[in-house]
Amino acid sequence: MITRQRLAAGVCALLAALTAGFALPAGAVADETDGQAAPKVELVLDVSGSMRTRDIDGGTRMAAAKQAFNEVLDATPEDVQLGIRTLGANYRGDDRKTGCKDTAQLYPVGPLNRTDAKTAVATLTPTGWTPIGPALLKAADDLQGGNGTRRIVLISDGEDTCQPLDPCEVAREIAAKGVGLTIDTLGLVPDAKTRDQLSCIADATGGTYTSVQHKEQLSNRVGQLVDRAADPVVTPVATEGAADCTRAPALKSGLYTDREEFGQQRWYRVDVNPGQELRASVSVADDRTVNPDYGVLLRAVTVHGREIVRGEAAGNGRTDVISTGLRYPRPGSDDDNAPAETVCLQVTNSFSAAPGVKTTPGLPLELTVDVVDGPAKAADVAAFGLGRGWWLLGVLVLTGFLAGLLWGWVSRWRIAVWRTN
Repeated sequence: MITRQRLAAGVCALLAALTAGFALPAGAVADETDGQAAPKVELVLDVSGSMRTRDIDGGTRMAAAKQAFNEVLDATPEDVQLGIRTLGANYRGDDRKTGCKDTAQLYPVGPLNRTDAKTAVATLTPTGWTPIGPALLKAADDLQGGNGTRRIVLISDGEDTCQPLDPCEVAREIAAKGVGLTIDTLGLVPDAKTRDQLSCIADATGGTYTSVQHKEQLSNRVGQLVDRAADPVVTPVATEGAADCTRAPALKSGLYTDREEFGQQRWYRVDVNPGQELRASVSVADDRTVNPDYGVLLRAVTVHGREIVRGEAAGNGRTDVISTGLRYPRPGSDDDNAPAETVCLQVTNSFSAAPGVKTTPGLPLELTVDVVDGPAKAADVAAFGLGRGWWLLGVLVLTGFLAGLLWGWVSRWRIAVWRTN
């Protein structure tokens, strides 16, 4: 038994070493986001009358939100530009048309003055309506400009009261603009309708929804989302695929975002030189209710329509994103002046909208294109991309095996001595 435990310990140590070894190259891409504009975050707070309700740790929802904001403002990273927008904070009347325009920027997005921001938050009093849709549109405008991360954090305790401007549709329209803006939502009540609406808003932009029932939970979650905005990211480049290859946009290595209608084809073009390898992957998200049984197809074809390679995936309604990819290594050439080959990438989906669901804007599509040097020799492919790393792997395996045997032998010797004495 002890021998097995020692062997297991040796194997675990080996796996840890291997994991650390494979993780090292990740640091090489950390500098890819250098030079990006400062990340921007806008906190959008529901200040409607229902925020007076006392059901969060014995205090009002408004008090919990103020405390969370003050703690987050103290901990906001220096490089994050932060702003605050309210909804339902100023109009006390019963006129719906006026109440649904009640959204204002409490603190402008920019370098943070903690004292001024806290003073502004302290003035808030629960007042009026819940115009979530109009507030999101204004918040998106507040965050325009620059190429850094942009994030809206919406805190609300109820559904939007300004239909037919559906906030979920507003979120989809914001995402369809390809501005790389994420909306995260936090719900202060465990209400099914509120949860569904806030979840839909978050899903439309790739954000998250969190149900909050305690002060500490609210402070921690808002702080996490603000900190996340400061993390280096690669922002997708908005593009627009064509209906055929001849009119398709020419793409280079990078991450791209687009919108694709239900059952539509989108075409893109990539140039591949002799000796290079094209690697492409695509993800399509069903950001609204769709019928089960669907698929995504990614094809690489020549300009004459001959298929080179394809990748495909199918789903049955259990996932909200479906992805597939392909690889095309172009053979090398002895001719140094050999021209690049234009490869046409076709993306097709077989989603269909559920009854009563809007089909516009199209489904969010994310395309990754990578053109790299192909393997110089067949042996490189046989090595699964590890190359000389196989020597290190072999040494680590042998070391772990010998260490396990040694520990096992020492343990058995110590037990034999103990029994003898």
